[in-house]
Amino acid sequence: MSDLRALVRGLSDGPGVYRLIDEAGTVLYVGKARNLRQRVASYLRRAPNARIAALMAAVVHIEVTVTHTETEALLLENNLIKTLKPRYNVLLRDDKSYPLIALGEGPFPRLAFHRGARTGDGRYFGPYPSATAVRETLHLLQRIFPLRSCEDSVFRNRTRPCLQYQIRRCSGPCVGLIDEHAYARDVADAIVFLEGRNRTLVKSLKARMKEAAQGLDYEQAARLRDQVAHLSGIQERQYVDGDKGDADVIAVAGREHAVCIAVLFVRGGRHLGSKTVFPRVPEGASVEEALSAFLPQYYIGQAPPRRLYLGLAVPERETLAAALSADSGQAVSLHVPKRGPARHWVALAQTNAEDALRRRLAERAGQRARWTALERALHLGEAARIECFDISHTQGERPVASCVVFGPEGPRKSDYRRFHIEDVAAGDDYAAMAQAVRRRYLKAPVPDLILIDGGAGQVAKAQEALQALEQSARILGIAKGPERRFGDEEFYWAHARDPFTLSDDPPALAALAAIRDEAHRFAIAGHRARRGKARLVSALDAIPGVGPKRRQALVKALGGARFVAQAELADLERLPGISSELARRIYEVFHPGRESCP
Repeated sequence: MSDLRALVRGLSDGPGVYRLIDEAGTVLYVGKARNLRQRVASYLRRAPNARIAALMAAVVHIEVTVTHTETEALLLENNLIKTLKPRYNVLLRDDKSYPLIALGEGPFPRLAFHRGARTGDGRYFGPYPSATAVRETLHLLQRIFPLRSCEDSVFRNRTRPCLQYQIRRCSGPCVGLIDEHAYARDVADAIVFLEGRNRTLVKSLKARMKEAAQGLDYEQAARLRDQVAHLSGIQERQYVDGDKGDADVIAVAGREHAVCIAVLFVRGGRHLGSKTVFPRVPEGASVEEALSAFLPQYYIGQAPPRRLYLGLAVPERETLAAALSADSGQAVSLHVPKRGPARHWVALAQTNAEDALRRRLAERAGQRARWTALERALHLGEAARIECFDISHTQGERPVASCVVFGPEGPRKSDYRRFHIEDVAAGDDYAAMAQAVRRRYLKAPVPDLILIDGGAGQVAKAQEALQALEQSARILGIAKGPERRFGDEEFYWAHARDPFTLSDDPPALAALAAIRDEAHRFAIAGHRARRGKARLVSALDAIPGVGPKRRQALVKALGGARFVAQAELADLERLPGISSELARRIYEVFHPGRESCP
């Protein structure tokens, strides 16, 4: 949490979008803010409710995208929600999933509100932030493209036009008032609209309107004219014209031997978010050289868009374009725009690169200062590596040990390890700690300091485990005080008689507490995953008719263990090899007393 606070202090006071990210790199929540620093800082205060508390317990990183205006932040937030489908955007607003717009199949497909799994045939658009947003979109679509919204059973048995036809929100396909060709054209136009390609659609409608007028079909021309008028009124202008395809916008900033490259993603004319990269560059390298080296490493083997807009010219630009084109199988061009909409996007990417670099340098300086204070307080000299252990379990069930690694630059997540503790008595944290230390250093070299989340007992067991391996290292225990408040921690050196505190050295204390908290978080995440998987397997094994093979097929078909427990009865019944009776037994195990959804 202290690392997040340091990050927040370096945030911009301007508008933008922030993304709360968990250990696996999954975006948990996307939000917008008029003032990024104030808004993100509010999450680090006491949580106002259980949902936000649960969210922040899983957050390990925060990414931000700075925008020019709050309106741009709002548009970007909506685009990110639709693209990323963050889990906590849903949970904080509604227990149900985001609603969608579903377009069926067949000669006269239905356009309708949909919520739940995308299990049927056809296409889905969204998700939308609320049911109201879906209904407003459907209302608008029915005014412009009068597609049917009735259920298939109603459509098949209709003998005369319904009220929707009378108010001109349906073209009456149920009674043959529109042919398949004309209806299919309305469907195609609605798809273009829902994909956000409004400019393409308006251009096409104007051409057809002119053609209808020249053919003296004035009724059709008037209908097309009304459609163009509606679309022109709602068209949302953005800085890159969607008719020109997709693009990536790339800018670079460099200062104090550090370089940040920001990539903005534009798809179909919509800003879908940004990414910042901090490449390692040799001392003295220019930002042009850094950008030139970044482009092939980032895009070769990927599928770049046809246009890459750059904030500055790079060496051998034509050669780079030729290499990317050959690798991707399509023509890729590199441009340095001097004017027009693309130049505005480049300026926005530059703002993000400079803002991210400023925050990175501030975080680096703060981390280095805390590390130096830690070295001084513990008399470590110049320490290069600290490893911290913690144990997590629920009443002794499925214990997991974590080992996190820190250096002067901060956490080294690629070196993190977890250990599933086996063959120890339930709740025996001493034996669990000894096993974790023994397994860690059976092959790995010992660090400058081993930090143990625990008191003298855990430290002694860690020391015994090292001695059994004929290894030696400085081992320090960190235990929470009686009130479990920050600042009351007590520290135990191996073989020392009495504990000591660091309340008079806040930077060193903050550094050690941050390492301890990271080990705690990493252990809890591992334990919850192990416990959840074990409980699900046990629950499935207890169901008559579900053996190992069928259990494995269930998990694979639904995309993961947790989705089996969350699946509705209808989802289970659709799975091959699962009868209706077996599907009901599985459903009732995970939803006791709850009525199944049809």
